[in-house]
Amino acid sequence: MKHLGIGIGWRPEIAGAVERLDGIDWVEAVAENLCPGHLPDSLVRLRERGVTVVPHGVSLGLGGADRPDPRRLADLAARAEALGSPLVTEHIAFVRAGGELTASPRLEAGHLLPVPRTRDALRVLCENVRIAQDALPVPLALENIAALIDWPDEELTEGQFLSELVERTGVGLLIDVANLHTNRVNRGEDPAGVLAALPREAIAYVHVAGGVERDGVWHDTHAHPVPEAVLDVLADLASRTSPPGVLLERDDAFPPAAELAAELGAIRTTLAAAEPAAPGAAAPRSAPAEGAAAPGARDRLALAQAALLSSLTAGTPAPSGFDGRRLRVQSRALAAKRADVVAKVAPELPRLLGDAYREAFLAYAKSRPMHGGYRQDALDFARSLLDAGRPADAEVRRELARWWKERSGPRPPGRAARLLRTLTRAA
Repeated sequence: MKHLGIGIGWRPEIAGAVERLDGIDWVEAVAENLCPGHLPDSLVRLRERGVTVVPHGVSLGLGGADRPDPRRLADLAARAEALGSPLVTEHIAFVRAGGELTASPRLEAGHLLPVPRTRDALRVLCENVRIAQDALPVPLALENIAALIDWPDEELTEGQFLSELVERTGVGLLIDVANLHTNRVNRGEDPAGVLAALPREAIAYVHVAGGVERDGVWHDTHAHPVPEAVLDVLADLASRTSPPGVLLERDDAFPPAAELAAELGAIRTTLAAAEPAAPGAAAPRSAPAEGAAAPGARDRLALAQAALLSSLTAGTPAPSGFDGRRLRVQSRALAAKRADVVAKVAPELPRLLGDAYREAFLAYAKSRPMHGGYRQDALDFARSLLDAGRPADAEVRRELARWWKERSGPRPPGRAARLLRTLTRAA
């Protein structure tokens, strides 16, 4: 794997700080937030200085039952080429379910959800990975995710699942040590056991991030300082192998540049203190040319994932074998994330609704799954308020109706259209 060094997640909110930080060898940017023909000036300047930029995808859903979307793959490939990246990364997760395989409405999670560690899911994931590898111009590495829930009847440990994935596909691994800590707290998984099972030569780089514990549940927020417990997992990994790259992630509640620099310093200190064991002879690994997933594997996985996502986002009963309490925690976390992202995508909504925005959105999200991404979610939320004759303030309602009309087209259907005509005439 290419040596990357020490890096930080590039975000528009801290672009200036990232450019001023000393000792940054590379940055990682969320792929879906970049336009290949109009790269942010900050990223262009970093590239001109010789800083490597890696696009990090969040929407492929390679762990889902469907085959990868060719359009999404083409978009990721275009970003890698525009940035001159040595690799691209994604997640071992599913992000949508339903649709053609289940003859049910398509549901969007708006977040990364865990793949069941079963033989069926592994076969489907491996086939999806090979499809993605064929479509991308550079190597692919996949990240282990944090999870609040366990699938029932799993057949493999996390370490076994990741190791077999590498053996079957030759894909690289992006090891998130914060996610290993999260899964220790939430699912009782020993990070050391996972690290011991990993094919170390497959590690492309490492993520380090902060979180917070509430009521015995660790939330991988990327909005809090990196705790010692996460640095301890990094030290364990670094004692086993020298990772090609280590990156600090921060996605919200951005601190001053001095605090980012201090966290990077703590990462450097942790790596310097570790003494990697002398590498042994790596067992040869190949990527066996396997055919399609076993008959019925995609259908079985599709039904299972659709049932879980429907429970999490539409309030349907919990599928058999799941911990209902944990599902409720995950459901609230998904709704909260939707509320946060919609507020960023459509800042007019919290401006118009004020303090009532969050409560109203969370009530809407309890039984209304996301079907078409966050921008559509914002429109659907606004329409649900208008259909219910809300907000109570007539002037705010008129402003909301105008906002919705501008973004929905000239002839919105149903009751909302009638309300809009009434409001705009009154204006």
